Amino acid sequence: MIQSPPHCQAIAALTLNPSVDISYEVDQLVPDQKTSATATRYDPGGNGINVARVLKKLLVCAHSCCVVAGNVGELLQQLLLHQLDSPHCTPVMGETRINVTILQQQLSQQLEITAAGPRISAIALESITQTFLDLSHGGYGIVTGSVPPGVPEDIYGALTDKIQSAGGKAIVDAHGALLAKAISHRPFLIKPNRYELSLLCGKDLPTLESVVFEAQNLRRQGVQYICVSLGADGALLVGPEGSYIARAPAVTVRSTVGAGDSMVAGLVAGFAQGKHPSEALRLGVACGSATAMQPGTALATRNDVITLLQEVDVQVFAPDSTNKENLSYE
Repeated sequence: MIQSPPHCQAIAALTLNPSVDISYEVDQLVPDQKTSATATRYDPGGNGINVARVLKKLLVCAHSCCVVAGNVGELLQQLLLHQLDSPHCTPVMGETRINVTILQQQLSQQLEITAAGPRISAIALESITQTFLDLSHGGYGIVTGSVPPGVPEDIYGALTDKIQSAGGKAIVDAHGALLAKAISHRPFLIKPNRYELSLLCGKDLPTLESVVFEAQNLRRQGVQYICVSLGADGALLVGPEGSYIARAPAVTVRSTVGAGDSMVAGLVAGFAQGKHPSEALRLGVACGSATAMQPGTALATRNDVITLLQEVDVQVFAPDSTNKENLSYE
């Protein structure tokens, strides 16, 4: 079952490049022709904000810290107030970005357009990151997503050091240099997808065994848990207790926006509730799958997560398939 922790642990998610996410569902785009949307959604966006939105649905106490800019930033704050209890927003110059997702129903295609975001000054960056560190003190600090102009690529590594020197656990979900530069700082958990992991190690990963091998290499570099999302195949979790694979339940996918963020939220909720890592993985996959069922930029519902939890198959992973042990849901 999904349970609230006996007390609210310090959990905070940082979003340095938030957005207003707009999604349009259309029958099909036609070049040089105006297309009418059959459905439209406006949601507060940015990876850390999405994580916090799902944690709230799981009844897990969490803070959300972000920067806001201009008129779009004002709209973002209004949207946040409808979906989060107490967002912490730091104003900056410029304009908060708008990201657009277009879902073509006839072609079953998803198109995404993202913007760069406003430049953040050193003073504003210090203000928002200090707020985030204060709110995550001794608990879970979640740093995730892209960064806008003016933010150094080693920011997540530096924040990992500060989170963990205060007795907390750093969760990093990013790609490219942001993730690569954080690895040496030994975060508690990272969540690359298969492609991002292949970029980290510089080679293709055609088999699950190769994915586990490279995740174990990251463990030897000091990362405690590595969760590798595998899309429709589910996810792998490699940690000190061993390696686990969770097969995703069969769902009708309407949109993948926010599915990875939802998985992070489930993992953090599981660890914060003191669950075994295999059960934290189960919750993460259930949350990701529940979000994939939603239209546009909508995220998982609590009822869907509860239902899907019983359908996520988790096994101990070993190269020899005869050594896989089914872990039943309780």
